[in-house]
Amino acid sequence: MRLSARVDYALRAVAELALAATSPPRAVLTAEQVARSQGIPPKFLESIMLQLRRAGVVQSQRGPDGGYWLARPAEEINLAEIIRVIDGPLANVRGHRPEDLGYQGPAAALQEVWIALRASEREILESVSVADVATGKLPDRVRDLTADPRAWS
Repeated sequence: MRLSARVDYALRAVAELALAATSPPRAVLTAEQVARSQGIPPKFLESIMLQLRRAGVVQSQRGPDGGYWLARPAEEINLAEIIRVIDGPLANVRGHRPEDLGYQGPAAALQEVWIALRASEREILESVSVADVATGKLPDRVRDLTADPRAWS
């Protein structure tokens, strides 16, 4: 799996907003605060936040008390949703969905490999919420996978 910088930045920004949501009253963070905290170029983050706002992941308010906050509880927003908002479908091959490909002969089984890969990604990314990331309390399945030293190389 290869994630774009935009996806990485979006996931980090949303995790920052999730953490801010845990401290009553809900904190509203400016894009500048999020950018500074996460080391994200501010102009780049502004365009990402716009995408997330349009998709209903975050809300915003302008003005001196303005900023961004999560549109829903962090427990209801999974990583797959953020990735899809920023980059589109989880798995594609040359810009096509795996089920739309038509391999022939000895390469025919590749289609099933790509579909299995997407299912595996979906299993993890849909099971991890931004709240899980923000608190560091990842699901057992993720912890089990990362406990294997081979996962790190």
